[in-house]
Amino acid sequence: MAAPEIDHESPTPVYRQIAAVIVADIENGTLLVNRRIPSEASLVQRFGVARETVRNAVRFLREEGYVFTVPQRGTYVQDRSAANGHRDDE
Repeated sequence: MAAPEIDHESPTPVYRQIAAVIVADIENGTLLVNRRIPSEASLVQRFGVARETVRNAVRFLREEGYVFTVPQRGTYVQDRSAANGHRDDE
């Protein structure tokens, strides 16, 4: 598979572009719920960016509820089906 194109001239920050690719991988089933996402080193190599950029992308994904991190274990795809089907204010 060819590396996704990151547009460094885009007004969208690079970390958000990376996050969008990872979200697409989750949504199309390439990355599965409760399975680890690729390591930081793998993502750095895949996208050709600095480690901090990858960390920002993963932090964004965690804040948006796409992934969760288990210290010393890794970052995993979050099951969003339960969260999407119920709102606390209903």
